[in-house]
Amino acid sequence: MRQCKIIAGSLILTCIYILTLTGCMVGPNFHSPKTSAPSAWFGPTQQMSFDAARQTELVHWWTTFNDTTLTSLVDRAVKANLDLQQAQARILQARANRGIVAADLWPTINVSAGVTRSRSVASSSLGTVATMHNLFQTGLDAAWELDVFGRVRRNIEAADADIQVSIEDYRATLVTLVAEVALNYINLRDFQQEIIISQNNLQSQQHTAGLTRQRFEVGLVSALDVANAEALVATTTSQIPILETAAQQAIYNLSVLLGREPSALVAELSPASAIPPTPPLIPISLPSDLLLRRPDVRSAEAQIHSATARIGAATADLFPRFNLIGATGFQGSKSNDWIKGMNRVWSASPSVSWNIFDAGRIRSNIELQKAIQKETLLAYQKTILTAFQDVENALIAYTKDQQRRTALIDAVTANRKAVKLSTLLYTEGQTDFLNVLDAQRSQYTSEQALVLSTRSLSTDLVALYKALGGGWETYESPGDLNSTK
Repeated sequence: MRQCKIIAGSLILTCIYILTLTGCMVGPNFHSPKTSAPSAWFGPTQQMSFDAARQTELVHWWTTFNDTTLTSLVDRAVKANLDLQQAQARILQARANRGIVAADLWPTINVSAGVTRSRSVASSSLGTVATMHNLFQTGLDAAWELDVFGRVRRNIEAADADIQVSIEDYRATLVTLVAEVALNYINLRDFQQEIIISQNNLQSQQHTAGLTRQRFEVGLVSALDVANAEALVATTTSQIPILETAAQQAIYNLSVLLGREPSALVAELSPASAIPPTPPLIPISLPSDLLLRRPDVRSAEAQIHSATARIGAATADLFPRFNLIGATGFQGSKSNDWIKGMNRVWSASPSVSWNIFDAGRIRSNIELQKAIQKETLLAYQKTILTAFQDVENALIAYTKDQQRRTALIDAVTANRKAVKLSTLLYTEGQTDFLNVLDAQRSQYTSEQALVLSTRSLSTDLVALYKALGGGWETYESPGDLNSTK
């Protein structure tokens, strides 16, 4: 008989639970916002390809530079970067919060036990009599709010969306981190190449200054030529410490990105190396693919989902709440027989509560959640526009820097030839020193500009890959990022 009661009670609770889960959920349901994307990018060049088979290069885009040091730095940064670890911690926080919210679907059960010893005094014709009493008791009490109108389920839905937001924010942090490592590395190699160019030009200018002093000593030129030559040497010399400072700071930046002390990579990265060259062909995805790839766009959509679910949770407060409250236990005055059927006590009290007047608090909260949803929708639309702008900016910059670099290569070739000819003519006394001075300045300026253009081309490519949202697919947080349960 007792087993039958237990089975019957279990069936009743199961039915109540099923009815709770399948009950209505008030408030709007989330639907992905409709967006439109251009059919093609405005600024691609012949150096860019839409070949889907080459899209893996977008996933591992930093490897297309064919620089093993850069690849190693990226790998180490992903493992140790502190910003990325903070983003991982926020995923754990969101998952833990989901567990807190989901607990409201289940009853809360408390168990208690205790013993009370008391003394009472009674008066009679025989005098005053003191009596000692013992009370042994144990019990179990439970309370369960039935989620009839979906308040808890909407909160769980919002918590699931918050987890997705934290995941996409982690991925956005990852995309930014990889890009920052690449940009700082390219800057470092640029500064090192500028130092080499400055030192080479300095040697040439020192040679010319020495030649000028010799000609001055024999009376072939004036002191003005010597002063101009020495001024050019001093000007070029003054540029080198600035470049060395910038190179050292780039190394410090990389060390911090790798979660290490600033000087940790000085020995490894101080030897000069070339700027990583850009690949001959650059794969880019279609504009419609951008909305699926960029983590910030995906995060903005998840924020809309979270805000929409919270409208439903707030709306549920307009309706009554149903609760089941019960308790059972034993009470007795003797330690050897208090847990017996005859000493069993229990109570049950289903209840309903309905806030019928709150001075507009609930409806104001609903309006608040609707306004938050509207804000997230507008933020989503802006994020999409910004994403398209980022790509177009990178495309036009890459295209124009290619053209500029081609012209600078020709300028460097011409200026080097001009330096040789002017120096030769000056040595033979066929031209004045100002022509030599102008030729050397032009050569130095064009060589520096060519290095800067090479850096710009590589950084434009990094900006393009970042704008396309590439790189997060390669690295995932420890554990299953997509597990929201």
